[in-house]
Amino acid sequence: MKKMLLLAILLALPALAGNSSGQSKAVPVATAASHPLPKVDHIVVVVEENHSYKKIAGNPSAPYMNELLSQGANLVNHYATRHPSQPNYLDLFSGSNQGVTDDKPNHTFRSDNLAHQLAMRGLTFAGYSEGLPRAGYAGPYDLKTKYARKHNPWVDFANVPASANLPLARFPQDYDKLPTVSFVIPNMDHDMHDGTIKAADDWLKQRLGGYVKWAQTHNSLLILTWDEDDRSEKNQIPTVFVGPMVRKGDYKNRSDHFAVLRTIEDLYGLTPLGKAKKAGALPIWKSDIATRR
Repeated sequence: MKKMLLLAILLALPALAGNSSGQSKAVPVATAASHPLPKVDHIVVVVEENHSYKKIAGNPSAPYMNELLSQGANLVNHYATRHPSQPNYLDLFSGSNQGVTDDKPNHTFRSDNLAHQLAMRGLTFAGYSEGLPRAGYAGPYDLKTKYARKHNPWVDFANVPASANLPLARFPQDYDKLPTVSFVIPNMDHDMHDGTIKAADDWLKQRLGGYVKWAQTHNSLLILTWDEDDRSEKNQIPTVFVGPMVRKGDYKNRSDHFAVLRTIEDLYGLTPLGKAKKAGALPIWKSDIATRR
């Protein structure tokens, strides 16, 4: 018995001590949430459309987006979950595509989702969609303003109040009044679905540049991501986290929409939904003990 105990201790010593160079061993993404997580007062998630990482990174038509990529945790091996658009939004918001595999609108679900989870913890959520005709609007499109319901997942859930479904004009200018978590959905010109990369980049800087600067001194975070690529790069998309609690740099661990949802849920002590349960939270915080690969 004593020999077995001694053997077990000797086998454990290398893992406890680290490698011979004195550097800590890389921690798998799935265990990265075991350390204390940072305080994040507000998160704003912006979802762009149909461009691959290769089309955005280094593109001179997207100077502001590339500035953000260099300022934050740049997920250089990040992927959408499928095609077309709508299932990706549902995955990001609820951990499941809810059985939706196309862009046909007007669904009603009663399953759990990020907004409902936050409400159950006494936290707040709002989705701000550019071109939404009015608060609570549930129609499929507005052709004049280029709003599309397929890009607005919270409107599909019966347990998310209509008061959380807001036009972008209602996005607070006093950022202290922002909900705990917000999604910002540009219209189909400014998300690059129909418009140019340059127009989307200019729009993002104009609309969210002030928030990004404010967030740096107010424990807050921007997440900029895309729904999917243009079917040219195996669905690899740009995604970056920018905020004072983020350890900036390029992160090469493979990740996806479920990992983003899991990371948000972990920050607020929420139970991971759907496929986010098996997704690793992203080890991107300054407080991380994990080593980037």
